[in-house]
Amino acid sequence: MNFNTRLIHGGVGRDPYTGASSIPIYQASTFDRRRAAHAAYDYARSGNPTREALEELMAGLDGGAGAAAFSSGMAAISSVFMLFRPGDHLLVSKDVYGGTFRVLETLFRSWGLTATFVDTSKGRAELTGALRPESKGVFVESPSNPLLAVTDLEMVASFAAEHGLMSIIDNSFSTPYLQRPLLLGFDLTLYSATKFLNGHSDVLAGLAVAGNKDLAGRLRFVQNAFGAVLGVQDSWLLLRGLKTLAVRMRASQEGALFLAGALRAHPKVRRVYYPGLEDHPGRKTHFRQCAGPGAVFSFELESEAAAARCMDLLELPLVGVSLGGVESILSYPAAMSHAAMPRAEREARGISGALLRFSVGLEDPEDLWADLRQALG
Repeated sequence: MNFNTRLIHGGVGRDPYTGASSIPIYQASTFDRRRAAHAAYDYARSGNPTREALEELMAGLDGGAGAAAFSSGMAAISSVFMLFRPGDHLLVSKDVYGGTFRVLETLFRSWGLTATFVDTSKGRAELTGALRPESKGVFVESPSNPLLAVTDLEMVASFAAEHGLMSIIDNSFSTPYLQRPLLLGFDLTLYSATKFLNGHSDVLAGLAVAGNKDLAGRLRFVQNAFGAVLGVQDSWLLLRGLKTLAVRMRASQEGALFLAGALRAHPKVRRVYYPGLEDHPGRKTHFRQCAGPGAVFSFELESEAAAARCMDLLELPLVGVSLGGVESILSYPAAMSHAAMPRAEREARGISGALLRFSVGLEDPEDLWADLRQALG
């Protein structure tokens, strides 16, 4: 069954009890255990039929052995970090989401889990140089947030397997529609399902998909024990949003390719970061492991003041946090996605005050370009 068809008919496509065209919202916190037929459920934190339908669908879409749905993307990431122990060490992409940086450098550092941030886009030597005897995992983003740096995922998976490390990727930008890292050898994929998977800017959710049954079992244990589970209403909305993932990604990606190319030629734009452009340094690697350039790009203007002026003048995009909605969303990483990262750390990574990130929605690209032109002018 092809991916587009699996989005509609994969997992538990219809309610097994009534034949309803969508899995109902099982709005229950507890279940009657007197009948053997109900033995699969006892308490909603441990299992809910609506949430499990979502988890089964995502495991199938990603090529995994099991999935767990969480109350946010950061809940998913933090729960995965709880698979490690105090004293363990992680290798982490240098250009990583600010929330991931924050939770590693504060909460988990005080807990005893340490991390070294390396430029994984430069290859295996960077990982080798940061490896320690206590290293237990490697965490990457590709393309990364917000500079769209590309890491060779097969290389990372091979390196991790060779050194006995758990390989983890935040795949929120690409989604399983474009990129399936588990099939390239990764152990775990993570998603802020708030973004493209839901697609309508009305759900807060996270997902983790494990590549083997043992890891899936460990993940579900943390999910149940820690309790940061996705609510049933949001699970149902996410199931609904996933049905249109393919058509949304295709349209948004087409718009992103057009806008990134147009911005690159604009005299007030210093640089555009997007793997769909011919001059992107990771383009060849990206298209070897990903089916398209994606719907997010970043661009740098002449100054911090120019970025602020552009945000003030734009009329169509929502200016704020997040990405992946049907509406275009313009973000200012220095004060939004990476505000938790100290200024010196941001600037060392190339995240300047003049950088803007654009998630392309479903508006007509010509209208978005006209809006960008007037704002830049």
